[in-house]
Amino acid sequence: MDDYSEETYGDRIAGIYDHWYSKFEPSAIQTLAELAHGGKVLELGIGTGRIAIPLLNTGLSVHGIDASESMIARLREKPGGKRIPISMGNFADVSIEGQYSLIYVVFNTFYALLTQDEQGRCFQNVAKHLTSDGVFVIEAFVPDMKRFTAGQAIRVTRIELNEVQIDVSQIDPVSQVVNSQHIVLTEQGTRLFPVKLRYVWPVEMDLMARLRQLQLKERWSDWGKNQFTAESGKHISVYEHSK
Repeated sequence: MDDYSEETYGDRIAGIYDHWYSKFEPSAIQTLAELAHGGKVLELGIGTGRIAIPLLNTGLSVHGIDASESMIARLREKPGGKRIPISMGNFADVSIEGQYSLIYVVFNTFYALLTQDEQGRCFQNVAKHLTSDGVFVIEAFVPDMKRFTAGQAIRVTRIELNEVQIDVSQIDPVSQVVNSQHIVLTEQGTRLFPVKLRYVWPVEMDLMARLRQLQLKERWSDWGKNQFTAESGKHISVYEHSK
């Protein structure tokens, strides 16, 4: 997918994103609100506001960054969406003003940064804009190599009378990049929703943080703050300024 850009995923999927991913864990909103301690909040890859708007409704001041105009247009259509200031661009590099007590990126969106250098710059950008007692929160899956056979994976995610959805992926374990397509087959035709990501092991993520004067404060397996173990499929990692 050589023509894939930082806007591609959001621009392609914006029209059906909330239909596919409208649900969220109430405990995610509660935990993020607690971590904000009443201060300003910034979401990286805010998308359609699936998390940001419920967080805004707790009374917090929420700001966002996103690369896709199509996703932000969907956010603006929602009640409260026009109240959220948005900076457009790549959240590894986009210039923003001010300090935040909570900066967060959820739903594996950190992996949308496709090189280790970009991901490192994200940590650096975050460190510059965190208050002295602020935290950076990342929600991301733990890579599972068992999903792939000969570098490929095919999974049927939905079968209905008039629709079939299939996910296909290829992995490059050297660059840690996965190229995927969500394929939707209907009687009317085929639609493709491309996704490209660079996965990161938790220990690599912690090293990126340390190199930018941040350190791991907490790591949970879910928003309920349950213990992270070797069997956990995802992690919620909380970083703070190094002491």
